[in-house]
This record gives sequence, C-alpha cells and structure tokens, in this order.
Amino acid sequence: MGLGASQARLLMLTARKSDTELQLQMVNQARMQISNMVSALFGRQVNLEPDSADSKRLQSTISAIQERDKALELESKRLDTQHQAVQTEIDSVQKVISKNIDSSFKLMG
Repeated sequence: MGLGASQARLLMLTARKSDTELQLQMVNQARMQISNMVSALFGRQVNLEPDSADSKRLQSTISAIQERDKALELESKRLDTQHQAVQTEIDSVQKVISKNIDSSFKLMG
C-alpha cells in the first residue's frame, strides 16, 4: 500500500474510532439514565405494600427497564470490541506508514 493510500486509510480509521467512542459515550449515558430511573422506582416501591397492584406494576416496569439495560450493556460490549479492532488496525497502518517513510528516506540517502 502506498503512502497516500495508507494515510487515507489511517484518516478513515481515526474517524471510525471517534464515531465508536461517541456511540460508547451515548450508550453509557443511556445506561446512567436507566440506573437513575430504576433507583427512583425502587425508592417509590419501598413505600408500597409488597402485594399491592401498584407494587406489582412498578416491579414489572423495573424489570422492563432492566432488560433494556442488559441490551445496552451488550451494545456497549460490541462497540468496545469494534473500538479495540479499529485501534489494532490503526497501529498496523501506522507501522506500514513508518516503514514506507523509512524505506523512502533510505532510497534518497
């Protein structure tokens, strides 16, 4: 791969890495909001009778929210894996660029 192509690939990978980091931040923010909602719902549930209809409805709501959190956790793991793969590829492309520069200067020197 030529130096220009390698540099273009590096820029594309860097953009992909930034996109992945932004998506990870958004997923983590959503998970934080879910955590706050569940905490508030548990606080409300403490004041209810355990077998009341309101308590059962609140518990089903909490369960649904926790399922959404599990889905977001899986999304976070997927994005983290992508982030690591992109970082590995960036390292590889940087080595190619470095070798290309070294060989270019050896030819001139």
